[in-house]
Amino acid sequence: MIGAVQLGLLAACIVVLVPMGLAGWHLSRNKMLFFSGALFISLAVAVHLSPYFPSLSDFIPSATSSTSSSSTSSSVVVLENRDSCLSLLHQIEWDMDNYGYNRSGMSWRWEKSDSTMVACDFQKLQKADARDLLNGSWVVVAGDSQARFFVLSLLGLILGEEEIELVRGDLFKRHSDYHIVIDGVGMKMDFIWAPYVSNLTDLAMDLNKNRSCPDVLVMGSGLWHMLHVSNSTDYGKSLQVLSRSMMPFLVPVSPEFGVGSGLGTVSGRSQAHLFWLGMPMLINSMLNTEEKRERMINVTLDAYSRRLHRSHLLRQSSGPFLLLDIQSLSKNCGVHCTQDGMHYDAIVYEAAIQIMLNALLIESQQKL
Repeated sequence: MIGAVQLGLLAACIVVLVPMGLAGWHLSRNKMLFFSGALFISLAVAVHLSPYFPSLSDFIPSATSSTSSSSTSSSVVVLENRDSCLSLLHQIEWDMDNYGYNRSGMSWRWEKSDSTMVACDFQKLQKADARDLLNGSWVVVAGDSQARFFVLSLLGLILGEEEIELVRGDLFKRHSDYHIVIDGVGMKMDFIWAPYVSNLTDLAMDLNKNRSCPDVLVMGSGLWHMLHVSNSTDYGKSLQVLSRSMMPFLVPVSPEFGVGSGLGTVSGRSQAHLFWLGMPMLINSMLNTEEKRERMINVTLDAYSRRLHRSHLLRQSSGPFLLLDIQSLSKNCGVHCTQDGMHYDAIVYEAAIQIMLNALLIESQQKL
């Protein structure tokens, strides 16, 4: 097949070169007139053929385009590194060498298996760092008993061991909400008892209706639905409804919305940071009622997990929430980390807290 360049050359020969030859024959007796005509016709040839050849800028990029390209490339690299680090946050390893009968002595650390893990530079935030990061922020955690243990670990990091004992009783009042403002940090925290996904959807709609947007919103539910409904299809549908209700939280917050004053050192973000608290690994033989042992089996847990990942709720499936994978953490910690087969030792939730805090640092491109 004849290409565009060949057709252009053929057209030029017919339209331009033939008249040029005839004009040259008539003008040969006047050299000045001949060369003037030749110059004019040469320019005409150039005009006809120029669309078929690359421009000069394609070979010699301008300084402006070079700078723009470099800036774009840099942005892409930063984005890729950020996403890579977020995907590696759960790559941790447990050390049970000093694990004793008093359920203490266990520790964990992030793997340093490759250069990417090293470059991400994950770090365990201490009390002062966590208080700086969450200074002036509004944190909302909504869910079932797993979410309550998550709140306990976060407050334990922010307040310290002595102060946390003073609030433990109020936090663990059965089936109740909890609210605290931490003096000296300006941090406000709300725990909302929401055992079903429909409760989470109601909360999201209320926040949107009241034009309120927390700085950090952690949600998680599934255990109650598994126990009392035991229908993974219904669970998946409720997750899809929740995902749609979260859409207002994905756009920049307008000034009239009631929001926190920013996340301390985490600045420049106008939407809530959204996290999904996954369900734990269930040790069926250790569950404390016959009903739980009958309904909360691994097959059902796997079905619920598949529905979660297909619901477009998590970022892995183009959803709004970053997963805090309690199932992975509890599975790797093992059977020694639980007494009732459902709720795990504090170290599991502490690991989830550190994963969340590092995610906040990554998303805001901050370093402590």
